[in-house]
Amino acid sequence: MSEVFNGYERQYCDLSANLSKKCSSAVSLDGEQKKQKLSEIKSGLELAEALIRKMDLEARSLPPGVKSSLLVKLREFKSDLNNFKTEVKRITSGNLNAAARDELLEAGLADSKTASADQRSRLMMSTERLGRTSDRLKDSRRTMMETEEIGVSILQDLHGQRQSLLRAGDTLSGVDENVGKSKKILTGMTRRMNRNKWTIGAIITALVVAIIIILYFKLTK
Repeated sequence: MSEVFNGYERQYCDLSANLSKKCSSAVSLDGEQKKQKLSEIKSGLELAEALIRKMDLEARSLPPGVKSSLLVKLREFKSDLNNFKTEVKRITSGNLNAAARDELLEAGLADSKTASADQRSRLMMSTERLGRTSDRLKDSRRTMMETEEIGVSILQDLHGQRQSLLRAGDTLSGVDENVGKSKKILTGMTRRMNRNKWTIGAIITALVVAIIIILYFKLTK
């Protein structure tokens, strides 16, 4: 165990006992005596905090086996110090409560006179805000209905355009079919014309040969 830590511990225990006596006596005092006693207690608390910091530094510089037990004891001292601080706050608030009550009573009388006027003005402002909000809601609803009507009209136009496009597509399909049929007919006519050309050529050739033969026989007689 550290002798330095033990010395700090003894000082803190004596100081803690002294602070406890001063807190007990401060409760029954009032006025300047109470203020002076509270000042002494606050000075003692500052000294106690300094001792705890010194004990903390000393404990953390020791080997782990010793340090752990000292840190447990140090947490108890910190808890004891926090209890003293809470007690001082309670005693101090006792001083303030009486003055605060007097101030609140005086302020309450003044506030009660102006409260009704303030409430009326706030109610009027709230009513005006509600009226403006209602007007904005009506405008928004009217705009929404107009937008809905425009949207319906656009959808109807789009539907009509779609129907027109579908009919145009059907018409184009019919035109394609007619063009295909016409192409087939023209192809067949071209083929027949080509065959007719060959047939006519053959007939002409046969006639020319026949004429030549006839002339030959006539000339040779």
